[in-house]
Amino acid sequence: MYKYMIKPIMFLLDPEKAHHITVKMLAILLKIPGIKWLFKKLYSVDAPALQKKIWGIHFPNPVGLAAGFDKDGKCFEQMSALGFGFIEIGTVTPLAQQGNEKPRLFRLPSDRALINRMGFNNDGVDALIKRLKKRKDKSIIIGGNIGKNKITPNEHATDDYIKCFEELYTFVDYFVVNVSSPNTPGLRELQEKEPLTKLLSTLMKHNKDKIAPKPILLKIAPDLTDSQLDDIIDIVNNTGIHGIISTNTTLDRSTLTTDTTQMGAGGLSGRPLQFRSTEIIRYIHQKSGGTIKIIGVGGIESGADALEKLNAGACLVQIYSGLVYEGPSLVKKINTAILNQSMQKE
Repeated sequence: MYKYMIKPIMFLLDPEKAHHITVKMLAILLKIPGIKWLFKKLYSVDAPALQKKIWGIHFPNPVGLAAGFDKDGKCFEQMSALGFGFIEIGTVTPLAQQGNEKPRLFRLPSDRALINRMGFNNDGVDALIKRLKKRKDKSIIIGGNIGKNKITPNEHATDDYIKCFEELYTFVDYFVVNVSSPNTPGLRELQEKEPLTKLLSTLMKHNKDKIAPKPILLKIAPDLTDSQLDDIIDIVNNTGIHGIISTNTTLDRSTLTTDTTQMGAGGLSGRPLQFRSTEIIRYIHQKSGGTIKIIGVGGIESGADALEKLNAGACLVQIYSGLVYEGPSLVKKINTAILNQSMQKE
C-alpha cells in the first residue's frame, strides 16, 4: 500500500512537510483501537534468534531507526510500532536552534537518495527531556544522538556534548557523539585526532563517574581516508568508548545521475552511500580484529543490504532513507532476512 498509494502522494509534497504529515498520520492511526495490534502483526518479527545482547542492552532485534528521523523525541513510540529493535533520537543540542534555511531536504528518486542540510534543527535538550519523561512504553531502547550548537565555537564544543550527556543520561540507553554531520560549519574538524580524543576522553570520564555507565558510540563520516580511519580506531581504543556508527551522510556526489546543482550544499544519504559505508565497516572490523562494535547505516533498502553490513562486521543496523523509498515493511523484510540466514547457519 505504501509504494502504490501513500508514497506517490507524499512525493508530490515538500519532503520536510511530507515527513511531518506522515508522523502525524501514524500517531492518529495508532490511537484507533486494534491498530497497534494490527501493526505488530504486519511489521514485527518476534524470534529469539533475532535478539542480541550488546553493551549490556537486550535488543529484541538488530534493526534500528537512525538519528534524524525523530530529532525531538516526538514519535519514537509510534515508530517502534513498526517493528524496530531500537530508536535513535536527535541530533539534540543544548539550546534550541532553527537549523538552516528551507528548503533543506531533497529527494533524488532516480538515485534512491536524499540530500539534507537540516543543520541540527531541534527544540533543545530540555524540551526533549520533557517528552521523554512522558513516555508510556519504557521497553523501547532509545539512543541519544548529541551535538553542539552552531553558535558554540569548536574550542568550547566539549561543554555542549557534556551538557547533553548529563541532562539525557537518565533517559536514554546509549549515546552517540555526532561530529560528522556536514551541515554545521566546522563540525567535522572535531573528527581530527587531538580534538576528538579530548572530547571522547572527557565524556568517558563523566560516564565512569556514574553508578551505571552508558555505552558511548562515535558516528563517523564516510568521507574519511584510510589513514583517518586508522586514527579513529586508535582513538576508540585509547579512550575506551564502546563503538562506532558507520556512517553519516557523504559530501561525495560523483556517482549521482541526478543534477543537484540547484539543491546546493548538504549531506547525501541512501543507495549511493551503500558501498562506502559497508567498505568502512569491513575496514574497521578487520583492522581492529573485530574488537570494535559497529552499527551499520547507509544505503540499506533490502534484507540483502542489511546482511551485507552484518557480514562485513556490523552487529546492528539502522535505516532512514530506505524507509522513505521502501516504506514500513522494510523493517520486517530485513529482520526476516536476518532470521533466515541464522536458521541456515544452524
